[in-house]
Amino acid sequence: MPTLCRAFSLENTDDLHNPIFMNESDLSLDDLALLLLVAKGGSLTQASKASGVPLPTLSRRMGKLEQDSGKALFLRGKAGYALSTEGLALVREIGDLAAIQRRIARWQSADPGPRRVRITAGFWTSRFLAQRLRPDPAADWIPEFVPSNAPLDLARREADIGIRNRAPDHPWLARQRLRRIDYAVYGVAGAPDGFVTLPGTDALPPSQRWVREHHADRIATTASDTRLCLDLALSGFGRLVLPCFAGDAEADLHAFSDPIPAIGHDEWLVSHQDARHDPPIRAALAAIAATLQDAAV
Repeated sequence: MPTLCRAFSLENTDDLHNPIFMNESDLSLDDLALLLLVAKGGSLTQASKASGVPLPTLSRRMGKLEQDSGKALFLRGKAGYALSTEGLALVREIGDLAAIQRRIARWQSADPGPRRVRITAGFWTSRFLAQRLRPDPAADWIPEFVPSNAPLDLARREADIGIRNRAPDHPWLARQRLRRIDYAVYGVAGAPDGFVTLPGTDALPPSQRWVREHHADRIATTASDTRLCLDLALSGFGRLVLPCFAGDAEADLHAFSDPIPAIGHDEWLVSHQDARHDPPIRAALAAIAATLQDAAV
């Protein structure tokens, strides 16, 4: 089995020299988190309500944060506090802090037992894995599928594992080529030659874009999600462009075309290069790779 490539250099440590994370910084992470609430709510009053910190205490802590930073973070007036240019710049610098807090809260509230490993993949790959992965009482992980159309960033640990249709270009991500994915036109015997597809949007997957670019005049009907498109095709309302591994697995579907070269692609298993060393994620990567590569044989 191919090994994950380490796309990382120990020289890429610029973030470690950010003053916020250095020992000489006097800025409180708790106060910086409150500053984010002030920026989000637009006022101390809204930040006080969101945080539960009394308004006088919050005002005092923002004053101390301003003093410790040595910069004017707020514009004070009759309308209350507004962030200055320096304050807005600081908020941009600490934007990741909210995500870090969420991850810490999730870690603190996690129940004992197998760790949920968050997997983001396309619908057909997610469905394939959900049908074939099996619970193991001895395993220290269980799959948790997260939306593939969400703006998830593996480099920032918003998901643990991604299955992608191209190799990542981010230096913090490890990657492993899994298999070749081909697509073809499928339908039930006797189905009309019109297509079932998703409604036209800018976020269509390549297979659905191909239908609209090459057979827009043959779209029989649409459905709001991919599973409904499959159900309509199985009921005989039209044909559907599917990954061959998905179409071949449906006993009632037949291939009505050869593989379509324009939309075939390699499939890649991706994770943060540090996270892949965590035992649950390492076990999940191995199980997913074995499941998908076995299907390619």
